[in-house]
Amino acid sequence: MPTPTPPPHVLIIAGLDPGGGAGLAADLKTLAALGCYGRAAVTAITVQNSREVRGISVLDAKLFQDQLNCLADDFPPLVIKIGMLGNAAIVEQVARFLERVQPEQVVLDPVLAASAGPELLDEKGKATLRRRLLPLAGIITPNLAEAAALSGLPVGTAEQMEPAARALHRLGARQVIITGGHLEKPQDLYFDGEIASWLGGERVRTPHTHGAGCTFSTALAAYLAMRKPMPDAAVLAKAYVMAALRHAYPMGQGPGPLNHFFRLNENRINFDPAAPEDH
Repeated sequence: MPTPTPPPHVLIIAGLDPGGGAGLAADLKTLAALGCYGRAAVTAITVQNSREVRGISVLDAKLFQDQLNCLADDFPPLVIKIGMLGNAAIVEQVARFLERVQPEQVVLDPVLAASAGPELLDEKGKATLRRRLLPLAGIITPNLAEAAALSGLPVGTAEQMEPAARALHRLGARQVIITGGHLEKPQDLYFDGEIASWLGGERVRTPHTHGAGCTFSTALAAYLAMRKPMPDAAVLAKAYVMAALRHAYPMGQGPGPLNHFFRLNENRINFDPAAPEDH
């Protein structure tokens, strides 16, 4: 039997959400759903459920560095997705790693705060991210609040998104997608360094949106690993997120997670293990 061809692979650098809705759990589910293989280096462990974040413990920078080096020694990463980092020491380690391995694609989702809870990157970490990581990222995917925090500009309306994207580009980001899921008319702004264009969408009426931002940036990384060009990869990633939102379900007492495996659920054969087999 011939050896199967390995799927496209992505290295995830992010924090752990033990509830499984966001962070590394959502990232790895997204990659699996899209036919990619995911490796992961953990930056932090959060104490959270669907309602709140109760605590955060950022990993020792040396332990985190050892994770990256061990993974790279086995299989050098071509595409890297970066999520929650936690503090300036971790940000610096990621920057040094990127400079050393020089991956083909880097998707940076600048996770700064939880939707329900504390900040996930301290002020020194934000400054280090601006200075060190933005110039190393192929594309960044901030939401409105993150774009405002990083650019220093107000970003609450569609009209304010392009000036912020241009400001982030001047800080070093080669390409920018500001996600506008919280706008009255949900749409994302894509800026390639020269031209700004809109990625339209529709409002999916569901409260179960936990992990949507993580999922979009990881889906984008997955399609880039499949050699899809930008902005085609962004359009496909957005379509995947919207479908996963339409199939989202309640899980816990707060906002539930996206349904990453909606295609599997749609194709599932109803099977009753107690029924007699048909011979």
